[in-house]
Amino acid sequence: MSAADLVWAGYRRRAARRMAVLLAAAAAIVATTLLDVATGPAFLPLAAVGRSLARLAEDRTVDAIVWSIRLPVALMALAVGAALGLSGAIMQTILNNPLASSYTLGISAGAGFGAALVIVLGAALPVSEAYAVPASAFIFAGIACAGVSLIGGVRGATPEMLVLAGIALLFLFQALLSLLQYVASPEALQQIVFWLFGSLQRTTWPKLAIVAAVVALCVPALLRDSWRLTAMRLGDERAKALGVDVKSLRLRAFTLISLLTGVAVAFVGTIGFIGLVAPHVARIFVGEDQRFLLPASAAAGMAILSAASAASKLIVPGALFPIGIVTAMIGVPFFVVLILRARRAYW
Repeated sequence: MSAADLVWAGYRRRAARRMAVLLAAAAAIVATTLLDVATGPAFLPLAAVGRSLARLAEDRTVDAIVWSIRLPVALMALAVGAALGLSGAIMQTILNNPLASSYTLGISAGAGFGAALVIVLGAALPVSEAYAVPASAFIFAGIACAGVSLIGGVRGATPEMLVLAGIALLFLFQALLSLLQYVASPEALQQIVFWLFGSLQRTTWPKLAIVAAVVALCVPALLRDSWRLTAMRLGDERAKALGVDVKSLRLRAFTLISLLTGVAVAFVGTIGFIGLVAPHVARIFVGEDQRFLLPASAAAGMAILSAASAASKLIVPGALFPIGIVTAMIGVPFFVVLILRARRAYW
């Protein structure tokens, strides 16, 4: 067997293993989704959930619980998990930083400030708060993402400058958010705190359709640039040598990040660490090839957030624990491990 045949055989084995990982992730997503639909104040047997989803259930009460209440929430967990997983993978790639995510670089903080601004203004707005809060969160997530790109580009959009710009905006929006909380009325303050905790329970079918549509539109654009993103992992100079327009690619990436993060955070509030954890979980199993890393990151985000949604209903029986707290409990230890690993590598 020639050297070329050996290389090709090795590539096929790796591709087959990565496809097996994606299939296993799909099975995990189905399992966590069924568990998410089954759990709640009234636990439903998995068999009853399956019959209801297949439209074979004879109990109308079960159908009402599944289709009107729990299924939209479970599917929103999948859509938001995919959006955050994808945005985290892209950001870590274009910044070449394992600690980068929309949460750690201020984009989620910008969305939180936008939502809090509308909540504080309240009745002074000419539109319904139900529509104004998500719209404002989406707009300010885009502003934060554009700010990272613009500030980082003042002295050349190097990954280091972009990371520093993101950290600066994170502190800025957190300070502005603290100011709003300080001047807010008790009722508005309660709404802000509840929104910042993150919750999937406000999900409706129209809101789910919007998030799913944005994710569906962004995925083909990302996959089209998958090999260019893979080249970015080699560094800007090597990517340029391979014919990649780094500046244009980074601009497109930031646009997609703002769309994915903005639409996710707009409807469910701040859910941290999914964008940080999911890409690293995916990277362990499929490596850096973006053709596999991007779908694996989306799948990991879906599975993690779906499992967290189910866990949020099991921690305190009969009550709904804020899902943002659950994801933080998962993400903070993982974040510490990443920092310690990066420190050892540096020294």
